[in-house]
Amino acid sequence: MAGCAKGLHKCMFSLRLLRNPRLQNERFISTSLRRQAPAHSSEEPPKFSPPPKPVIIDKTQTVASLRKFLSPEFVPPRQRADPFKFAIERKDMIRRRKVLHIPEFYVGSILAVTMADPNASGKVNRFVGICIQRGGKGLGATFVLRNIIDNQGVEICYEMYSPRIQKIDVLKLEKRLDDNLMYLRDALSEYSTVDPEMKPVPFSPTGEVPVNKIRVRMRPKPWSKRWERPKFNIQGIRFDLALTPEQMEHAQKWAQPWLEYDMLREYDTSNLEERIHSEVQREMSK
Repeated sequence: MAGCAKGLHKCMFSLRLLRNPRLQNERFISTSLRRQAPAHSSEEPPKFSPPPKPVIIDKTQTVASLRKFLSPEFVPPRQRADPFKFAIERKDMIRRRKVLHIPEFYVGSILAVTMADPNASGKVNRFVGICIQRGGKGLGATFVLRNIIDNQGVEICYEMYSPRIQKIDVLKLEKRLDDNLMYLRDALSEYSTVDPEMKPVPFSPTGEVPVNKIRVRMRPKPWSKRWERPKFNIQGIRFDLALTPEQMEHAQKWAQPWLEYDMLREYDTSNLEERIHSEVQREMSK
């Protein structure tokens, strides 16, 4: 046994001796190549290019967590909750929405509308502006965009379901303190100015829509309407900078405080909106 162990020890020692010169030769070859590489390569090293930004996809959001939005033109006016006319119009509106993507937007959002030019075949025009009003029901729904171009206020009223509209882009999704911004006609031009080359601002399809709580400064009177009167209930105007306390007190003479207790003025459309929303989603998925 001792002889066998001694022979095995000599064999292992000889293998180590053979292995060490081999490792030394490999190290010498690798270092020599590393030293000679800069001498033969006269090209400049490649410029650093940063890696692309990762795209984060939140897979935890389900369909149920997405924000429910029903365009207001789908809700019929009061005393016409379920007429045959609006049921037929809803089918035509859904058929049009399958061809043209009409995104979610509110009064105060910044839109870009691409429309076919009726006076020049094959040509289109694109207008960027802030939505100051939404009106109409059914196929007669309209929205108004406003912008300041060459120091002149420009407003265009679009028919939402017009076949001339080719594309509607939401550049910035937001709400305002008021549901009607027609008083921007009497405000300073800086509150209506939008860059025609504005890039879209990303927004989340979940959660609440951001509310822009800006309050505009008005030009000196006269205005197109008496916005200080209580019937308009304007929240987005700095009346303290445009009117005196006596004028504000005088405007309160037209207040009608008894209207808030009139229950017949309330129109609960929650159940109707839920039913129409499910109908629209079902028809759009076909």
